[in-house]
Amino acid sequence: MPALITPTDRLHVSWMSACDEWPPGAHQSGTGLRLAPEADLADPGVFSAWVEQLRQQSDTSEALGEERVHATHWWIVEGDTYLGAIDLRHRLNAVLLDVGGHIGYSVRPSARRRGLATWALGAVLPEARALGLDKVLVTCDDDNVGSARTIERNGGVLEDVRATEAGGKRRYWITL
Repeated sequence: MPALITPTDRLHVSWMSACDEWPPGAHQSGTGLRLAPEADLADPGVFSAWVEQLRQQSDTSEALGEERVHATHWWIVEGDTYLGAIDLRHRLNAVLLDVGGHIGYSVRPSARRRGLATWALGAVLPEARALGLDKVLVTCDDDNVGSARTIERNGGVLEDVRATEAGGKRRYWITL
């Protein structure tokens, strides 16, 4: 049975195994990897520091840089196996409004096609409501049929498809 947990350095080995399944340089939505762009996450100490950054990003008492927003991160796990990640951004800035949305998620390649993304997105929507949001923007690549279905299964209504610097993006709103 899958669960959403706060990121933990206890799953370092499993996280690294999942990371090895992705092509080099692939974007893993919802993971917070942009907080550690040059970090050697294979090093347990560096990994632990990055995990702490993920946890701290939800602390609204901490000021963030002008272009960053607070976000809450969860890992999708079964037991001690890391399966993916999902994050909830507390507000939108210009980039997130155009490309990224409130919620980002990814599932490791070997765990796909099991409904984990649909389940995780559904589990995070009440968290968005608890933050006071009345609707959330969720985006996906225009050619990502699986992600589009995930969003639609959770009530996503397509607003538009945009050409962005990151490629074509489907933009869905989910009313909470």
